[in-house]
Amino acid sequence: MRARYVLLVAALAQLVGAAQTPRSISLVVTGGTVITQNASRQVLAPGAVAIDGTEIVDVDTPQAIAARYRAAESIDASSQIVLPGLVNTHTHAPMVMYRGLADDLALMDWLQKYIFPAEARTVSPEMVRVGTKLAALEMIESGTTTYADMYYFEEEIARTTREAGLRGILGQTIIQFPVADAATPAEGLKRAEAFIKAFKGDTLITPAVAPHAMYTLDAGTLKASAELGRRYQVPVIIHLAETADEAKIARDQHRMSPTAYLESLGFWGPRTLAAHGVWVDDADIAILKRRQVGLSHNPESNMKLASGTAPVAKYLAAGVRLGLGTDGAASNNDLDMFEAMRQAGFLAKHASGDPTALPAQAALDLATIGGARALGMETEIGSLERTKKADVILVGTGRARQTPLYDPVSHLVYVTRGDDVRTTIVNGKVLMKDGVLRTLDRASVIRDANALAQKVRAAVKAQ
Repeated sequence: MRARYVLLVAALAQLVGAAQTPRSISLVVTGGTVITQNASRQVLAPGAVAIDGTEIVDVDTPQAIAARYRAAESIDASSQIVLPGLVNTHTHAPMVMYRGLADDLALMDWLQKYIFPAEARTVSPEMVRVGTKLAALEMIESGTTTYADMYYFEEEIARTTREAGLRGILGQTIIQFPVADAATPAEGLKRAEAFIKAFKGDTLITPAVAPHAMYTLDAGTLKASAELGRRYQVPVIIHLAETADEAKIARDQHRMSPTAYLESLGFWGPRTLAAHGVWVDDADIAILKRRQVGLSHNPESNMKLASGTAPVAKYLAAGVRLGLGTDGAASNNDLDMFEAMRQAGFLAKHASGDPTALPAQAALDLATIGGARALGMETEIGSLERTKKADVILVGTGRARQTPLYDPVSHLVYVTRGDDVRTTIVNGKVLMKDGVLRTLDRASVIRDANALAQKVRAAVKAQ
């Protein structure tokens, strides 16, 4: 009997000891102010995030995390803000190579007189690789961890994005006229299908179909693009109602709005992402809500091109899946999502005459969990919670313009700039730590981009 008692006590002691033994994990970020962006918008000051492999396994106080886990790598986030990686819902990554090439123009003039001709002369696999690497560098350095893209030679963008360690929802562009990678829309659709097959199921890359817009494609191609997305269950990305000109084209040719025209074609679905959505009415918003379309708000591009102001308050009130985007750096002219947040807040207030329109928390939502919802990825990214992908950024708060700090959310939206980001983590991998890049060689990326810019400049002068 005594022997059984001794064995029982020993077994219980072993269980207790096992329960108290810290779990070995890959990474801990500890000591900073943690903005979780979870359903209750919990803030831990200080807090810690425990990561194992590609996933977040815990978010708690530094003491609680230290008691539960032993990490192979630890990042001290003291005096920094820790938050989910930013989600940029609309870009054309390689177009960083056209940054500043043509400014102060309306969209149609900008596209038809400058951008489309420049692309016809300069877009190539090399241009796409070099431009995407420069865009990836800018995004890593400014805290974007996931981005949605539309461009040509998208397989090159995908490979470069994966090598840099970023997460991408990448759409092969379909357009009516001949472009660098497809002479016809049918050829573009074949390229899109091949791209989907090559990257579907990738850890970081989600392939997509990207019909350019309702005014640059015929009805048959628009329908075929949507059908291709449905067949492979991948996103479909399109520009929507960006300008008054586009709205007029839809009225003149189809006697309805761009949104309603695409609805009449059976285009919309829950995996569709529409960029801009400026020229919409209440009926259009109802369609987008009913079809569960994700929408990307691009305040800086819309202001710079004088395209108009998206009805952000109406979208949010209706429950539309609204995210935030920079658009391409050719029209913005940067990929800084902190600047996009700030300008989104300012524009909403200015346009409505209401200083409470789009407060700081709502702007931060658009750049994180809102963007994740717009992409249909809210169960994977957009907040710091257990089982979500470990996409985390750290923002420094030690500069003069960041002092004093009363409200970290306010600081992120109204004070922070992209170059305040100190550390960027995607899928549990540290891409940049304390401003030092781990997946890209900054000097070579800049050197290659400047060399290519000489070719772009010469080609544009020759037109």
